[in-house]
Order: sequence, then C-alpha cells, then structure tokens
Amino acid sequence: MSEEYEVPMDLLYSREHVWLRVEEGEAVLGITDYAQKKLREVVYVELPNVGHSFTENEPIATLESVKASAEVYAPVAGKIVEVNSRLIDSPELINEDPYGEGWIAKIEVDDEAGLENLLEADEYLKYIEDLEESR
Repeated sequence: MSEEYEVPMDLLYSREHVWLRVEEGEAVLGITDYAQKKLREVVYVELPNVGHSFTENEPIATLESVKASAEVYAPVAGKIVEVNSRLIDSPELINEDPYGEGWIAKIEVDDEAGLENLLEADEYLKYIEDLEESR
C-alpha cells in the first residue's frame, strides 16, 4: 500500500497531510503526495499573506481542485515569511512536485517544541496506511 505514496524520510508530517522541512528556525511547508493524489488536479491556490501570524491548526491556505476545495492547516504556530507565488499561475506544481517546486510557504516557527507533535516519515506512512484500511 505505502508504495503508492511518496514520503521523503527527511521531513516532518501532520495528520492533516502537511509536510514541514525545518531549516534553522524556519520551515518550508506544503501538502503531501497522499493529499495531492486525493485532491487530484489542483486548479487554484489561495496563498497566505507574508507577515501573517497564525496558530497551530489554523488554516493558512486554500487549494481548489477539480474534485474539492481543501484548507491547508498550519502544523505549528508561526509567521509567514515567504509564499510560493509561482503557484498562482501554475497550481499544478502541487501535483507535479509536492515536495519540491510545489511548496506553499516558508514560515518562521514560533516554538520549536511544537515540532515534537509532528510525525516522522515512518509514523506518517503507518498513519496513511491505517487511513486507507479504514475506508
């Protein structure tokens, strides 16, 4: 089952299918391969504003696909320091390269202790396997 979904080992994951790559107090985030496959073809991305502060589990972006609309929930509290403005004209980057060119935002993490609540890659793989089995 897990072979269907790409889950890079060097990232952290939320149960809301957001990945985080932490780099010295900042983090890049996007949605996982699992999430983009469930959404299918992403046709529109509403990005957060740079400078926006948010709490953990607050919606910070909206993705619209041919199938549904979905909120992207912040896995930790922080502040938006950069957004991937390429997604405005090329939302399909989320489907084509969710862990690379399809990143959504860079954030300044308020409290790195919040990272402890996130899942390691192997835990996230088990989580999505359990989700699939329960359907």
